[in-house]
Amino acid sequence: MTKISEIGFIAEGYVAQYLASKGYRILAQNYKKPWGEIDLIVEKDEVLVFVEVKANTADIAGFEPETRADREKMKKVVRTAQTYLTDKKIGSNQEWQVDIISLVFDKNRGVAKIKHFKNVEI
Repeated sequence: MTKISEIGFIAEGYVAQYLASKGYRILAQNYKKPWGEIDLIVEKDEVLVFVEVKANTADIAGFEPETRADREKMKKVVRTAQTYLTDKKIGSNQEWQVDIISLVFDKNRGVAKIKHFKNVEI
């Protein structure tokens, strides 16, 4: 595993714990299709949430992790989410949204700063 994928794996674990502590139910992790991947699929209050996780190991102004979730990346997330809904035979009346969660590790303090962007516009 490369350092970048290790960071992503660790970040997804932190975010899954964060979401669980906020009352979300984890349904799937790393749902993959040839054209895209969804890091986490969760549910809360009968709404399916497709989560894109972005992480950095340093907090640098102008290089926040969420800036890497650009329009092209998010289009792939939406397409993959639509495939998930079809694959799982989830009806068109199911409410769903896409969230971005960014995480910055602070090695000195041993903590992670999380920002949760809910129901992002694509």
